[in-house]
Amino acid sequence: MSAKDNLSPVEKIKTSSNGLRGTLKESLLDNFTGAIREDDQNLIKFHGMYQQDDRDRREERVSKKLEWLYSFMIRLRLPGGFLTSEQWVGLNEIAGDHSTGTIKVTTRQTIQLHGILKSHIKPTIQAFNLQHLDSIAACGDVNRNVTCTSNPSESPLHNEVYELAGKISELCLPKTKAYYDIWIDDELIVDRKAEEDPLYQDRYLPRKLKIGIAVPPNNDVDVFINDIALIAVIENDQIVGYNIAAGGGLGATHGNEATYARLASVLGFVDTEEKVLKAVYEIITVQRDFGNRSDRKLSRLKYTIDKLGIEGYRAEVEKRCGFSFEPAREYKFEQRKDRYGWVQNHEGKWFYTVFVEHGRILDEPNRQGEQYPLKSGLLKIAETGKVNFRFTCNQNLIVSDVLEEDKAEIDQILKEYGISDYTEQASALRKNSVACVAFNTCSLALAEGQRYLPTLVTKIEPLLEKYGLFEEDITIRMTGCPNGCGRSPNAEIGFVGTAYGKYNLHIGGDRLGTRLNTKYKDNIGEDEILKTLDELFGIYIQKKEAEETFGDFSYRYLQITK
Repeated sequence: MSAKDNLSPVEKIKTSSNGLRGTLKESLLDNFTGAIREDDQNLIKFHGMYQQDDRDRREERVSKKLEWLYSFMIRLRLPGGFLTSEQWVGLNEIAGDHSTGTIKVTTRQTIQLHGILKSHIKPTIQAFNLQHLDSIAACGDVNRNVTCTSNPSESPLHNEVYELAGKISELCLPKTKAYYDIWIDDELIVDRKAEEDPLYQDRYLPRKLKIGIAVPPNNDVDVFINDIALIAVIENDQIVGYNIAAGGGLGATHGNEATYARLASVLGFVDTEEKVLKAVYEIITVQRDFGNRSDRKLSRLKYTIDKLGIEGYRAEVEKRCGFSFEPAREYKFEQRKDRYGWVQNHEGKWFYTVFVEHGRILDEPNRQGEQYPLKSGLLKIAETGKVNFRFTCNQNLIVSDVLEEDKAEIDQILKEYGISDYTEQASALRKNSVACVAFNTCSLALAEGQRYLPTLVTKIEPLLEKYGLFEEDITIRMTGCPNGCGRSPNAEIGFVGTAYGKYNLHIGGDRLGTRLNTKYKDNIGEDEILKTLDELFGIYIQKKEAEETFGDFSYRYLQITK
């Protein structure tokens, strides 16, 4: 049987979905369950949502003969990660009215809300719509939220890449009007011809696709983990084009050697925005036509490239583009992190990057047990109307575009609510940590992520102090399963959940995000994690070369000890 005939069940759901509508309207009217119909659970992703349940309460619910406590996560489409102060005030209200109240900053430079009951989905989306926000294609087998260098102080060219992110996002939107038909109650006279989609057709993509844009020398977007990576090439203080890479993706499956993490491979250089947009479009069409639609575990673009070979993939893209890529131009990454605290850009505007541990914005006790009203403080800042907000791929938030005459007022609020103290007092390791959501809402989680890594970092920090490494910018990341949402395969120290309380420990990734790490120990708990890191830090201090990072040393150490 050919791959075209042996389609996965999800492929059949997509093609028979009536433009991603399915039976979602009927599912919403079913008051006998907090869930939606099984096929609709796949379709709702294209509308920016996942059905979830509170895994902490499963056992209790079953014992009472109740169904699981179902709810929904909704993720916004925010290319480049930007909100106005008015939108933040609206978001704060929506989170309080319809979700758990926590505002979650994601590694895709956007916001998601959790714990939304089925009856609250439409009111939530309609409230977003009033704020000129939507969740179209924030999940599903389409292009996801387009990321770019987050902080305008990084480069005078920031606005150019931010605008490009928006253009790519618009280019790659599905043409179906199902989102408005179902959630906004637009009285649409659906013109099927107007809904014809030359990019996605009625099949959409074999799997999700991610695009990121980086501006050297800072790889703050972790650009090579994307299916399509754009790297700005700067000459004489101008962007003269982009190196285009493809095939990044960090997800894998335990025990399945056919699955693996991979960084994007450079295809070449293009010198105009028109060519960039055409190349992105055709990279997507090649993936649409050649990607694996039988086995979703092997359906990401990285596997298509490895199946066709990088030269074969490039040739097919070039044929469809009508032009050839030039040889890649030189560029250099020097760091991969956010610039915490106040920085000023070329226009004289100020930006304060707030450390938001794993992206969780709420009012709760800080590490010392004292009340830390982060969410209230950010609302107070938004209510001044004198800022914008930007989000980073490291799950942080930037209080943005502050004028010189307003800086003292905003700084006072940051201090009053303890936000600047929290940011400035965090260790370098903590500031360079990333974790996925995992428990209690992710159905795929095998171990904890964002709820546990802060505790583990607290226990690692004394080891760093012991060896004089407390200010060392070591990247540490954790995922509750091998899907890679916390980007742990691309860290100096990575943890991949295997069972509750157990993780594979990976080391040897580089600090710039251009080399994946390697599994060092299998299925270990906290005691062995701390013991192993204690040993590794000790060897690092004794045997590292001048200016050698922990990631580079541990990579070299792995080669020696093989």
